[in-house]
Amino acid sequence: DIVVPTGVFIPQMIEQGLLQKLNKDLLPNIANMDPAFLGRAWDPSNDYSICKAWGTTGYVYDKTVITRELTTWADYFDAAQNEASGKTAMSDDPAGVVGSYFWANDLDWNTDDPDELEAARAFLVEKIAPHVAAFDSAAGANTIPQGTHALLMAWNGDARLGIQESSDPDRWQWVLPGPQTELWMDNWAIATGAAHPEAAHAFIDFAMIPENQLLNLEWVGYNVGGKDMQGAAEEAEVERLDMIFFTPEQLESMHEQVLNDSLSTRVEIYNEVKAAAGA
Repeated sequence: DIVVPTGVFIPQMIEQGLLQKLNKDLLPNIANMDPAFLGRAWDPSNDYSICKAWGTTGYVYDKTVITRELTTWADYFDAAQNEASGKTAMSDDPAGVVGSYFWANDLDWNTDDPDELEAARAFLVEKIAPHVAAFDSAAGANTIPQGTHALLMAWNGDARLGIQESSDPDRWQWVLPGPQTELWMDNWAIATGAAHPEAAHAFIDFAMIPENQLLNLEWVGYNVGGKDMQGAAEEAEVERLDMIFFTPEQLESMHEQVLNDSLSTRVEIYNEVKAAAGA
């Protein structure tokens, strides 16, 4: 009954009739949501979706292997070609892999300019892929606790979980890299034809009760979009809040993905990068 699409895909899902309109009368706890996380461009009136959790993309490195400080996406690429060569992981995700080139170069990552996309392809395929050992989107569950890579792209909540699960958390350093990176949001929605729409509404409404928002935030390690969540998390002594909440300056560096005619080219680049890495 309930589906959780990432925001960028919601307009296409609405257009294809895959989502049913929400009955706001059954969702009174939407009043507990921070307005900053409502009314996004993909669903301005929240007719079909409500924030479940949002996050960003950065990376984690093993300080016993990389002993210098890394702070930017350019640093990530430099370390991948040096200390972490053969021990680097990238996300198993076309958006992040291709986007990282544009973030590092402070360019619009939603460009559909063929020359800019070709520059990204050449750099990632020729310069970076030979040093990449894996494409892994499960840093928290596997890569960090097992110590299988020295440098890995990761979503903030997954990286937080991995560091917490590590037997030596001080070994790992999380980086929210500049000059740019992404902001993504996963959303509660109800599938068209859902067999139990009232129960689906009840579950989503239950998730927006403040105490449940806090439990969810601590479990998943992502901001779940509730009002005054940072204060509540501080009072509850939730760990590693710097990996969940971000400063206004950090938020300024995060940009949402926009689907455009370059999507197929980006998937092709991503597939080329994986092939060149032998993945």
